[in-house]
Amino acid sequence: MVSGSEQRFIRINLITIIVTLLVVLAGGVVRSTGSGMGCPDWPKCFDRYIPPTDVSQLPANYKEKYVAGRLKKNEKFAKYLESMGKVALADSIRHDQSITVPEEFNPTKTWVEYINRLTGVVAGIFLLLTVIYSFTYRKKAKRIIVLSILNIFVVGYQAWLGSIVVSTNLAQWVVTVHMLLALVLLGISIYTYNYAKQLNKEPSVIMYRILWLKGFLLFTVILSIAQIVVGTEVREAIDVIAKSLSYSGRASWISKVGSVFSYHRDLAIIVLISNGVVYKMVIDRFSGKAAPLLTARYILAALFIQLLSGFALAYIAFPPAAQAVHILFSTLLFSLQFYLYLLVYRTSTYRQ
Repeated sequence: MVSGSEQRFIRINLITIIVTLLVVLAGGVVRSTGSGMGCPDWPKCFDRYIPPTDVSQLPANYKEKYVAGRLKKNEKFAKYLESMGKVALADSIRHDQSITVPEEFNPTKTWVEYINRLTGVVAGIFLLLTVIYSFTYRKKAKRIIVLSILNIFVVGYQAWLGSIVVSTNLAQWVVTVHMLLALVLLGISIYTYNYAKQLNKEPSVIMYRILWLKGFLLFTVILSIAQIVVGTEVREAIDVIAKSLSYSGRASWISKVGSVFSYHRDLAIIVLISNGVVYKMVIDRFSGKAAPLLTARYILAALFIQLLSGFALAYIAFPPAAQAVHILFSTLLFSLQFYLYLLVYRTSTYRQ
């Protein structure tokens, strides 16, 4: 029997997962429109809680002011990296001349970035609500409380890293870590959601061997994470190329990326095949409205949309809308795969 407080936690946790995916979508829109530096400071935007809509609302020396602020923050970040033994990386940030180049005010980009930040604030609120409601499990499932609190620390670090993304003028490797932390947030939320749902249920038992499916599912989850990392590297290369071409000649961007795009494309084929194998293994073992079977079908749908958007990026001049969709559905694919793995993990083979 699931109590009312437990049902509220499960519901809030699910909303948190959905809002986190919306944050990923908002981040994809920011990247696809080149709005990452729409707000040159953090957490405010042009030192305001409500961003300006016209350059006349900005101080005369706004460019110099925000460049000086970025340099100061980057010096602190460089010292942090040095304390971790990353001396070369710290020096590269200190001597990165692109950081000293001020961004021109663009109201559209400013509001795109501002909406992205507001979405992040909403996600933070729901993560906090998840922690509050998690205490209903203080007697029967303390791990839910611990993991929910851990997610608050992760989102705090993610927010700090977001400020570094701004201060380093979208340094490539920082953007990649920022994306990977989003997967950590999702992974923890999906785990606590599934654990809470399954807490009052008996583990599933089926007549077929399940060990191979568990192992292959874990492989596909790891493969998807690798694909996201390589995809982020492709995106970073595109950013450099687009900036060097003043954001013109979109049709030529992919051809200039080099071997990392080939790796990304080849990995996409492996991802497609591995998820096809997973689907076949799932339908051989589950039937009707079984949660693993429904989740496997959602995985195929997400994979189909991801591949379509990837095809559009590669062969239809890199349309901005396809970039945001591609990022969202690659993250959704990982989320569904991880959820399916958790469902299958609790399933065992019947033994007489």
